[in-house]
Amino acid sequence: MPEARDLVAILTRRGETVATAESLTAGLVCATLAGVPGASAVLRGGLVVYATELKTTLAGVDAQLLADHGAVHPEVAAQLATGARTRCGATWGLGLTGVAGPDPQDGVAPGTVYVALSGPGVDTVRELAEGGDRDTIRVASVRAAFALLGEHLD
Repeated sequence: MPEARDLVAILTRRGETVATAESLTAGLVCATLAGVPGASAVLRGGLVVYATELKTTLAGVDAQLLADHGAVHPEVAAQLATGARTRCGATWGLGLTGVAGPDPQDGVAPGTVYVALSGPGVDTVRELAEGGDRDTIRVASVRAAFALLGEHLD
């Protein structure tokens, strides 16, 4: 699994950029990438869309989708990724939504996470079922986002 520094190096070499729209991770993916020297060459920005309505107003997630299925849904993650990419003008967009716990959200169990990637010829969503406390679930979500991006950069 690639580390943040690996992704920054690969994106730099390829002349590509990345942006995020994050719910349960609240900017942790973006902050982790920004911690790498040289990240400014590839990191366009991030949208922290912790509140459900911000998923629509900032990232462009369909309000009816949210009303029908709630915030923790694979299509919500996909639309977050697309929103990050298009609204930040990046080559790649990462979208993350899920339940870090300790309590369920809208009937969805803690540890349920959807990570999505949008980019050239790629629109994909991965479902995770993580165990552990909030921090463990959030860190695992960041790793999953990096892994998903890394797979499509190889």
